[in-house]
Amino acid sequence: MGSGQLVAVFGAYGHTGRFVVAELVQRGFVPVLSGRDGEKLKALAYETCLEARPATVGDPEALDRALAGTAAVINCAGPFASTTGPVIEAALRARIPYLDVAAELEANIDTFAHFADRARDAGAVIVPAMAFFGGLGDLLVTAAMGDWTEAEEAHVAYALSSWHPTAGTRLSGAVSRERRGERRMRYAGGQWEYRTDAPPTLEWRFPEPMGTRQVIGEFTMADVVTVPSHLPIPDVTTYMTVEAVRDIAAPGTPAPAAADDSGRSDQTFLVDAVVRSGGAERRAVARGQDIYAVTAPLVVEALDRVLSGRIRRVGVASAGEMFDAPGFLRALAPHITLELLP
Repeated sequence: MGSGQLVAVFGAYGHTGRFVVAELVQRGFVPVLSGRDGEKLKALAYETCLEARPATVGDPEALDRALAGTAAVINCAGPFASTTGPVIEAALRARIPYLDVAAELEANIDTFAHFADRARDAGAVIVPAMAFFGGLGDLLVTAAMGDWTEAEEAHVAYALSSWHPTAGTRLSGAVSRERRGERRMRYAGGQWEYRTDAPPTLEWRFPEPMGTRQVIGEFTMADVVTVPSHLPIPDVTTYMTVEAVRDIAAPGTPAPAAADDSGRSDQTFLVDAVVRSGGAERRAVARGQDIYAVTAPLVVEALDRVLSGRIRRVGVASAGEMFDAPGFLRALAPHITLELLP
């Protein structure tokens, strides 16, 4: 447990940031609230009786003050294309671990590309995409691989009962679309491809009782960055149920609404990860409630393992490479129900 260690949370007042702050407190850490909006920080500090340290990504000295004396920093502030670089730089200056919950493909690609050498040389720990998208899928694929040293393809299919996006999700999506224009991304043959055609609509056979559902194929999420960052799998594809895609694409879809005292929505999810090699197939399945809320136990479990030295390497690494994937996933109970299938 946290034993009172200070942990900076940048973007603490956002939808996901609030879940992260609550999870940190529950596990014995002391969050230090930070972010760009001083008024929102002040309100959250009053509500939680926690210290607030305002900072903007354009002010390195303010970021240094925000991280001073903390054991680590968790970045929850999107769009991550703007925040990851400056907050990682501040973490490197402070010589503390950095974790984020970024789902933006480009932001995660940039983190691996720009900070891998520096973090390794400094003995620093940087864990990007430690969230529902990116971290969870990577852990499931890694666990499904088991003793395989390579695979021909990995597939991660998402079945969401609905997808009411936060304002941050919409803003991050807009930033990603601005960066890549009308193109979409997929990972095939061991490299990134940019395509202008529409992604295919397919059928995916989810585990019972869900069964076969229509999905958008090549609906590329952060898992397609994290998985091939450490696993020799040349084709990595993610899929999303068509109902969830319709929800997030519709401008009138409302933000998530709390359905219980913890603030979770009534959204449910099933993540089906399949790896194939030489005609054989292995599968790992996770079920749970609220993709935003479940990010909090994911990133705080990662934080706890980093600070207690239960890591497999230093430098920039995804969840599946940094941690023992099966053990990590089992530690997420009761937030996630896990099945490992042959």
